Amino acid sequence: MERNLMVAGFGGQGVMLLGKLLSYAACESTDKNVTFFPSYGAEQRGGTANCYVVISDEEVGAPLGDQMDDLIVMNDPSLNKFLYKLVPGGTLFINSSIVTTEITREDVKVVRVPVTEMALEMKNPKVLNIIMLGAYVGYTEVVPPEVVKDTIAKQLGKKPAMVPVNMEAFEKGLAIGREARA
Repeated sequence: MERNLMVAGFGGQGVMLLGKLLSYAACESTDKNVTFFPSYGAEQRGGTANCYVVISDEEVGAPLGDQMDDLIVMNDPSLNKFLYKLVPGGTLFINSSIVTTEITREDVKVVRVPVTEMALEMKNPKVLNIIMLGAYVGYTEVVPPEVVKDTIAKQLGKKPAMVPVNMEAFEKGLAIGREARA
């Protein structure tokens, strides 16, 4: 088993944290090999940001292929730039709050998650990435949700006030992912 994921968006959308949390959770809960590879644009906030996460039974080489099983896009530029990397039969997770480009590929499954809208409803725009992480885990079941929750709590340990809202965000995304899978 090997699962290749690319997460792409603007800097400031929590793309890297999403990838790191998934990587940490996979390391904690499985005996699989995991690789996390970040790629930043020239700017920090507002510039491009993307990362690759590979979870595999075998050793993982460089995760820079053009063959992604899953693609998470948080904005239109990322969709337009990286959609070609998604293999036929792959799953495209989109931030449907701001991605307005029509998806014309019929050979992929599309999971629409209005993460920006949901985060604003929660009065915390910083949790949009955690909502998407929940949707991804709920849909793919690539790692157990309880392990992801433990990882979130551990990684946000220095900001304990942020843990409850992030747990709520993860649960909301998890429900969307499970519903899309069903």
